[in-house]
Formats: sequence, C-alpha cells, structure tokens
Amino acid sequence: MDELTAAGITELELRKSYQECKRLNSEHGKTYYLATLLLPKEKRPHVHALYGFARFADEIVDDLGSTLSPQQKADALRQWGDGVLRDLNRGTSADHIGKALVNTVNTFQIPISYFEAFLHSMAMDLTVTSYERYEDLLEYVYGSAAVIGLQMVHVLGLANSANSSDKKKEALVAAEKLGIAFQLANFIRDVGEDLDRGRVYLPLSELREYQVSRAMLEERKVTPEIRNALTFQISRVRQLQREAEPGISLLTPSARPCIQAASELYCGIVDEVERIDCEVFSRRAKTSTFRRVTVAFPAWLRALALR
Repeated sequence: MDELTAAGITELELRKSYQECKRLNSEHGKTYYLATLLLPKEKRPHVHALYGFARFADEIVDDLGSTLSPQQKADALRQWGDGVLRDLNRGTSADHIGKALVNTVNTFQIPISYFEAFLHSMAMDLTVTSYERYEDLLEYVYGSAAVIGLQMVHVLGLANSANSSDKKKEALVAAEKLGIAFQLANFIRDVGEDLDRGRVYLPLSELREYQVSRAMLEERKVTPEIRNALTFQISRVRQLQREAEPGISLLTPSARPCIQAASELYCGIVDEVERIDCEVFSRRAKTSTFRRVTVAFPAWLRALALR
C-alpha cells in the first residue's frame, strides 16, 4: 500500500497536492526527507505537506536567481500567504500546495497561528538583515523553525502515558527547543551564504563579546575571534538539543526513531563545522553519507520493531 492510500488520501487532486509537497521535500530537504522514511506510512504525507508549505514560502523569499525586487517578493509572499491563511480558516483550498496543507491541518487540528508566525518570519527576511540580541533573533526563529517542531507534535502524536496537559506542554516546549537548535545549526553552517543574501543571523551583541564585527565577517576569513564566536554558538545548539531530548520519549513510540535521527543529523551539522575547523566561508559543512547511513539504518530497525 502506498503512503497516500495508507493515510486515507484518495481524492485525485488532493493526492497531486501531496505528491508535489513530497517532491519539494525529496529535492530540497534530503536529510529531512530521509528522516520521514522512518515514520509509519500514514504519517509521511502530512509531514511532506508541512515541508511543502515552508519550502514554497522560502523559495519566494530566497530565490537568488530571481529578478524580483525585495518589495515584489514581499508582495508575492503576502499574496500567496494571505491566500493560504484564508484557505486554512475556511477549511478548503484549490492551491497546489495549500490543498494538502489544509487537509493536514484539518486532520490533526494544528493551530493556524503556527502558520501565521512562519509567514511573519519569512516576511522579516525581506526587511531585517541582522539581530542585535539573541532575544531579538528568537522572534524570527520561533516562526521560521520552532513552529515546525510544534506542528510535528500534532501530527506525530503523544504516547498514551503522556496524555495529560502537563506532558503535552512538556512535549511542545521540547519540540520548540529542538526546532530552534536545528535553525541555529544552519545559521552557523551558512554564515557565508547568508552574507550573500545580505544577512547576519548570529546576534551582533554576542559577536562583539568575542571582538567580532560584521565587517570582519564580510572579510570572509576565519580568525581566532570568529572561531571562538562560532564555538559559543555551537555550545548553544548542543545545550538546546540536550534540553529537548526528554521530550522525544513523550512522542508516540513509532515516531521516536524519526525524531531521534533528525536530532542527531541536524544538530550534527555543528560537528561537521568543527571538523572543518569552522572554515564556514570557504567550505560547506555537510553530514556525510556514511554518517547518514550509520544514523538512519539503526533507526530504521528500531522503527520496524516498534511497528
């Protein structure tokens, strides 16, 4: 039985929408897509729908080959985003991405506020080029990453032993922290690429504590000061990952191998940054195929056993 049929998705146009979301996931989020294969078949299309929405919005904002001005991108994002939010509120959509998203939101009663926050953060990318304090950055990261973790809790579900308001809150807090850790790991890896887009996501006040200025980053040469600043940010990713770990045990057992693998692979980006000695301007830190396999294969065996 294919994934869509396992999820009870039979209507032709709805299946096409889910298939488009899956294509976006498999082409642009290879590590994320690999992790979804550890989920039960009936859960995968819904995760693809969440990814498809996020990816399509991100493409509007960050397409470097686009000839659109920032204002034109903002208008395009607002037009598409407002349309999807209207569809979410009325519970139906004809949009090629929105159709699957609305079905997933309806199925799992995911709060629409999560999607409003995500679109707010995408709009910030068109006007905000740096963040003074970590607390300022968190406004952006909540919408761009934390809400993804919160959405996933609704789709994956909680273990029977976690069916209380306190345990649900604990699971949501953990998911939020893990989403933030994933995003911060990307920021550390992508310092050079973000500069190409005119942005610095590392808090400026924290950089100054290590005698690093934006001008120094623009020189694209790793100095001892920049290396120390990145090392501090790496420690924050690992701390958030540790704090989020207990929340994984609150998820339904069949979902745990997927999230455990995603945590190791995404937060493992900072291990790769260290491996290249923080040379983030001249090299891209990537999780090796070997590491992906060594993480994914045992997780796949655990997932099979739990099913």
